[in-house]
Amino acid sequence: MTPAMRQVVFINAAHTFTHYCLLILATAVLAMVTQDPAIFGGDFGPVLTLGTTMFITYGLGALPMGWLAGKFGRRVVMTSFFLGTGFFMAMTGFMNTPMAVGLSLGLMGCFAAVYHPIGTAVLVEAAGEKVGRAMGINGVFGNFGVATAPIVTAFVAATLGWRWAFILPGIACFAVGLFYMREPEFDAVKAGGGARPFPEIPRAVVRRAVMILLAIAAVSGLVFNAYTLLIPKLMQERLANNPDLLPVVGLLAFLATICGGATQFTVGRMIDSRTLKMVFLPLGLAVVPGLLALSFLEGWLVLPVAGLVAACVFGQVTVNETMTARYVAPELRAKLYSIRFTIGFMGAAVASPLVGFLHEATGSLAVAMMVLAGVAVVTLICAFAFPDRPEELKPELWAKAPEFDRERGALAQPAE
Repeated sequence: MTPAMRQVVFINAAHTFTHYCLLILATAVLAMVTQDPAIFGGDFGPVLTLGTTMFITYGLGALPMGWLAGKFGRRVVMTSFFLGTGFFMAMTGFMNTPMAVGLSLGLMGCFAAVYHPIGTAVLVEAAGEKVGRAMGINGVFGNFGVATAPIVTAFVAATLGWRWAFILPGIACFAVGLFYMREPEFDAVKAGGGARPFPEIPRAVVRRAVMILLAIAAVSGLVFNAYTLLIPKLMQERLANNPDLLPVVGLLAFLATICGGATQFTVGRMIDSRTLKMVFLPLGLAVVPGLLALSFLEGWLVLPVAGLVAACVFGQVTVNETMTARYVAPELRAKLYSIRFTIGFMGAAVASPLVGFLHEATGSLAVAMMVLAGVAVVTLICAFAFPDRPEELKPELWAKAPEFDRERGALAQPAE
């Protein structure tokens, strides 16, 4: 196996652990309030908000990662991801008060913050010419974590108790980190996996793409995180409203979210042969009516609609991550990924208390789904506004972009 391929394998595993660890609580809370009511009480909303600290540290922690990777090297920083995330994931299972659970989850979020800005930058370099395909496959691994978190957590919590739902995956993540420690620092040029020369792109086009990308990050983080948090509760309320059916809830949530993984693989392959806007726009158009439908649907019709929304929400992630690879030079990617993911994860941090508050205030998920549909409208507007440039597929055409003539003309004008 080549050095580039080994990096891809570890980065894909890291993506799985990242999303898995963030979603354990969403299902474990259903067992925590029944198995330990003396500690956590009996209400879903307040216990779910224990994850707020985790998402805040997860979001803020992404910001300095580009600088840390530049100072200590990406291998050291990625190793800290596996070891730190695994350690505090497991430690959460040993906590005996709500405050201690929240603190342990918050520390786990600090280390989980490493993955997206650093792991994604490494993946783009290791992928070479097939960035879209690599992003799609990587998205499948991330959504494998999203999809398996509810079903595995539900099964483990129902059979061994909620504590083991944190301990077992924590041990697995830590163990992978021990193997990753043996990997040398990856250099795409020396490894032969990297990078074709990046074209010069007109600054006006880059500014437009980056501004839209950051706007998307602010709202898509909230929609993605809130929706993945809501799926187990949605399945419980609409299809399996009985404490004894917790494993069934996990299975239904798995079926809904696995649609997202399948879509990301397809979207990744489409991106290599189509402009980003042509892929992004249909996904955005489907999310808003889907979320509105889930605000009132009952019975088994909920499952296919929830799967469709998951497919579109998760498919957008692959598009968004490829935007940076196509419009931002390699030397700036890690920094922009850090900024973008920080903005996105701050939106994600709002999801947990927002969902908990709306559910506690209304007693159902209907209002929460309508609020998410309203937020998703912003993403749809951004999809319409994003550049649709054939140069994405033929980078050599950027040299003939008309924006260069305008920029040269502006520079040539004498100052008054």
